[in-house]
Amino acid sequence: KTANAAPAEALPAKENIQFDDFSKMDIRVATIIAAEKVEKTKKLLKLTVNTGIDERTVVSGIAEYYKPEDIVGKQVSMIVNLAPREIKGILSQGMILMAENSAGKLTFVAPAEPFQEGSVVR
Repeated sequence: KTANAAPAEALPAKENIQFDDFSKMDIRVATIIAAEKVEKTKKLLKLTVNTGIDERTVVSGIAEYYKPEDIVGKQVSMIVNLAPREIKGILSQGMILMAENSAGKLTFVAPAEPFQEGSVVR
């Protein structure tokens, strides 16, 4: 952060949800073990992740921010019980959590130190 940098404004909050809705999400530490660009797209990466439960594929719109080779081995927080969804012909089996500032910059929500895959995020 530079001395002259203006602070980023926070995005507005969404409507409240019930605690039961939040508690349905199974968020775990996962490690990206492979990453590649999705053909014919500019924004999508196909990630293979180790969730500690299994290995699975996640399609993520982060290609404008990260090169595939730079994120292999990265630990992330992931919703592992999100219903699978087909994106550009690829079955995506979860969602990687990202933080986004008001300028649209993305960064991974990740443990501050190495953690075992499958550890529950609370």
